[in-house]
Amino acid sequence: MKRYGLVLATVVVFLLSLSIGAFAEEIKIGAGAAPTENVLKPIKEHFEKTTGIKLQIIASGPKIALQDLEKGAVDAAAAGLTFDDWMNLMKKEGAEVKDPASLQQFTIGKDKIIVLIHKDNPVSKLSKEQLKGIFTGKITNWKDVGGKDMPIIVVWGKLIPGTNKLFVKNILDGESQTKDVLEATTAEDVRQNVASNPEAIGIGPVAVVNATVKSPETPGVSRPIILVTKGKPSANVQKLIDFIKGEGQKYIRQ
Repeated sequence: MKRYGLVLATVVVFLLSLSIGAFAEEIKIGAGAAPTENVLKPIKEHFEKTTGIKLQIIASGPKIALQDLEKGAVDAAAAGLTFDDWMNLMKKEGAEVKDPASLQQFTIGKDKIIVLIHKDNPVSKLSKEQLKGIFTGKITNWKDVGGKDMPIIVVWGKLIPGTNKLFVKNILDGESQTKDVLEATTAEDVRQNVASNPEAIGIGPVAVVNATVKSPETPGVSRPIILVTKGKPSANVQKLIDFIKGEGQKYIRQ
């Protein structure tokens, strides 16, 4: 009986060692909505299976992601912004990067920003003028843009500043969005709030769309997705970059 127990214990230890050994190495990436939804989530399982490296995605938004990189809490940071726009965002947020030259940047994708509405909303097309009116608070009822007679609820994600900034610049012509919003966090949270409210409208990266919401025809807004490292990327981060630009291309939504 004792021998049986010893054998069983040995087997358990062996299996545990296998499960731990499967991901002996790990990389942490702080990221905004666009890289999280369009690039990192789609390739995560395939990258881990191919390399044996665990990919931990921390969807904290571009500001916190870059701050975490500066502190050494993550191995790389990623955002749907040009490098200059990212640095300007950090300065505006009071978190200016002291030495931007120490950061190396890599383009890992391209993102299209889309508008999300409830799947039962009959509206199929929105012009730039209509979107500007809705998101600045000048248009407050769906009947004014061809929809039902019901108030418009604008859902705004506080953890997707890169997405918001580009939308405000290109669609709102720099005007501030309405303050009367249903506040959300990540792009997924925006989608969930839109899916739960027939009156709602929000924005997010193209990869966030699923069967719970729909995206009407709107003017196109796109941006690069970049990943940055402090100095030269580690060997494992370089493997991630190479995977994204190689085999990972068939899993990425752009």
